[in-house]
Amino acid sequence: MRWLLLCHALCLSLLKASAHTVELNNMFGQIQSPGYPDSYPSDSEVTWNITVPEGFRIKLYFMHFNLESSYLCEYDYVKVETEEQVLATFCGRETTDTEQTPGQEVVFSPGSFMSITFRSDFSNEERFTGFDAHYMAVDVDECTEREDEELSCDHYCHNYIGGYYCSCRFGYLLHTDNRTCRVECSDNLFTQRTGVITSPDFPNPYPKSSECFYTIELEEGFMVSLQFEDIFDIEDHPEVPCPYDYIKIKADPKVWGPFCGERAPEPINTQSHSVQILFRSDNSGENRGWRLSYRATGNECPDLQPPVHGKIEPLQAKYSFKDQVLISCDTGYKVLKDNVEMDTFQIECLKDGTWSNKIPTCKKTEMDEENELGSEQETE
Repeated sequence: MRWLLLCHALCLSLLKASAHTVELNNMFGQIQSPGYPDSYPSDSEVTWNITVPEGFRIKLYFMHFNLESSYLCEYDYVKVETEEQVLATFCGRETTDTEQTPGQEVVFSPGSFMSITFRSDFSNEERFTGFDAHYMAVDVDECTEREDEELSCDHYCHNYIGGYYCSCRFGYLLHTDNRTCRVECSDNLFTQRTGVITSPDFPNPYPKSSECFYTIELEEGFMVSLQFEDIFDIEDHPEVPCPYDYIKIKADPKVWGPFCGERAPEPINTQSHSVQILFRSDNSGENRGWRLSYRATGNECPDLQPPVHGKIEPLQAKYSFKDQVLISCDTGYKVLKDNVEMDTFQIECLKDGTWSNKIPTCKKTEMDEENELGSEQETE
């Protein structure tokens, strides 16, 4: 029994001594079974770890292959693998239902690392000459072969040996992640009383990783109202309110939003002449965005009645801030204001809802008064 234990320990020691690992860092090279082109030894195990620079993968092919045949390659074999998966296991002299030889097959690693292990068992009934293999680093075309969609370029991808880079369409800027295309939209000022504001590229998908600021700034006395259109498509979340993309509206001290999803917000009357709109997008998603129209209305002034023998232009049901009216008189009359006669007189609706002046009166001209007096004397 002692002799058997000693023999077993000695055999394990010899087996461990015959197993070793070779580290290879060249861009190309040759790998051969121990003793090639002579027969390989029994109880042998060698592993070649090949590492090439990032941006390359490894191409492996065999010029000669002659190993012992066995069911499912359980005796002698060559195993090709990465850190995460087995790419191939070869044995025998020709491919059968239960074993596979490389033949003309080329094995590619998905990344920059490949491990090749040759193993032989304790005996060989015949003389097997092993294998002769070659490897080389080949460029990875990241623009066409990248599997991770989230790491691909937003617009344009350019491949070069050992890597790739992204670029953007005109009007876009490359984000600091070097793949996302964003827009610069932080200084949009609207000063007209009516207008339309949209997300960038609407109705096409809006850009990622962007923050857009829109400011409607009108004279004090106006009040801005907003109306979103039917197309409203901002990335949302089924459980958390607007964690990714959103639009938010602020008119001190009120805040509306954040808004997201596919349902447009109801019309908003801000009651303010100054409105800020923030639109934010994260680094994912393909949503169409939004479009809104705005209109500014001012404080209303009281209704006007034209003076006797006079008229107001334009004559309308309601007047609001900045509206102007012109008062004139019928033929033979002059506008009288502060004891001054004039042909016309203009007043304006002010921001506080009052008129800039009172309605003047219409006075008959002196010539018409003299003519009227003369006619009365002749009649007498």
